Amino acid sequence: MNGPVGKAVSDDLSEAVTYPVDAFISREYAQAEPERLWSKVWQQAGRVEELKQVGDYITYNICHDSILIVRDTPETLRAFHNVCPHRGRRLVGNNTGGGPKTVAQDTGAHSAKGNRLRFSCNYHAWTFDLDGSAEHIPDAEDWGGMLDHVCTSLTPVQVDTWGGWIWINMDMEAGPLREWLEPAASLLDPFQFEAMRYRFRQWGIFDCNWKVALEAFLEAYHVQGTHPQLMKYGDFYSFSRVIGMHSQTGFDSKEKREASAAATSVHRAAGEDDPRYTIAKMQAEFWETIGGSTTETLVKAAQRLPEELPEGTPAAEVHRHWLESARRDDAARGVDWPEISDREMAAAGLAVALFPNMNLIPGPTFSLYYRVRPYGTDPDKCIFEAVALDRFPEGEEPETEWTYAEQDLSQWPHVIAQDISNMVEVQRGYKSQGFKGNLPNPWQERKVTNLHRNLARYMDAGAPTPIPGPSDATEHSRLSEIKEGAQNAEHS
Repeated sequence: MNGPVGKAVSDDLSEAVTYPVDAFISREYAQAEPERLWSKVWQQAGRVEELKQVGDYITYNICHDSILIVRDTPETLRAFHNVCPHRGRRLVGNNTGGGPKTVAQDTGAHSAKGNRLRFSCNYHAWTFDLDGSAEHIPDAEDWGGMLDHVCTSLTPVQVDTWGGWIWINMDMEAGPLREWLEPAASLLDPFQFEAMRYRFRQWGIFDCNWKVALEAFLEAYHVQGTHPQLMKYGDFYSFSRVIGMHSQTGFDSKEKREASAAATSVHRAAGEDDPRYTIAKMQAEFWETIGGSTTETLVKAAQRLPEELPEGTPAAEVHRHWLESARRDDAARGVDWPEISDREMAAAGLAVALFPNMNLIPGPTFSLYYRVRPYGTDPDKCIFEAVALDRFPEGEEPETEWTYAEQDLSQWPHVIAQDISNMVEVQRGYKSQGFKGNLPNPWQERKVTNLHRNLARYMDAGAPTPIPGPSDATEHSRLSEIKEGAQNAEHS
């Protein structure tokens, strides 16, 4: 791969830039990602709620690595490479063969899960405690005392939690998770995601690069083209800004480019129309066509707005009344909302992208998020996940499982299916000889550009560079005309 070339871009990515397609279609690039990128970054690997009891475990797979995450005490988690140090067999996986199935996992499953107080390799019966140390090695004396704790233990991986999510990093020298997540973590802390639980989680294997799938959710610029049915609720013009390694979007105004809590949240009321009705209709549509970005309580409270408020009530007052009404409804059923000020709501914006592969929409009682991963090192495939979180009365949290869905638009919520419809066509388009490079919107798609600037720092390739200025473009056009004239003269 070739390293970054061209002029450097500004820290805030405010200029018009371009970047090439290698990150999406190059097999060399995809094969370099495990070592250069995924082995060095913090990645969201699951939810704490999945590991309730000592011995509970899940696996997280990325490229050709599998990570085993276990609850070793009531208060702590550990993570290890899911591989036996003896001969390299995965400890947890699809256990076919002659030995007993110590861990069951169906072929094609999203991940493994279960409860074990020790892990035994089905190949030669090496057995490991929850702290990763070898508890039993058959005929250990055959090594003549040459085996030690280091070479016989499972290889550790960093593990930490934030927002109720489990995060791993294969680089044991990497800095703390909190340091990695800032300043995004501070913007999102008020939402208390750790008190939320899975409402649904769906996944599939898609025929596109993981970045193509992720980028489908990194900006609102695509709403007018991909989700035209939502335009009746108002203007989806948005800002997009860099926040360290991460980035965010929020609703904006072409005239003012300034925000309020009502204007920047996913609950934005529509333009000049009666906000009592537009909020109600938009919430109903979200619930019916996404199944996320809202809750049943919020939808029901929105439907009462035309009855509870007089015509002409300002949008900000409608918005405030709606949230206060929904808060009371939830309190009555045993669900407490966190205290989030208008300023904190506005600061969080519409959606936040956490580098490298997660994008989430925050709400006072919900979150809808997407996580995308490579499928091995195939540049033309990825693992796509859509997850909705919600707040539930204590003891009424649903038991959910990962549900597999083909890349069939009928198997996904309508709005998500609309996004999926672009993915394969983008992947195909990137291979066209007629495509000269990406031209992201300098105001509304900085999240996309920031993704590629960050990737270039790890991959040493694909850095965004400024688009040539008008004078350069004029000169390029003049040279093209000269070349074309010369060719025409030659043919004549």
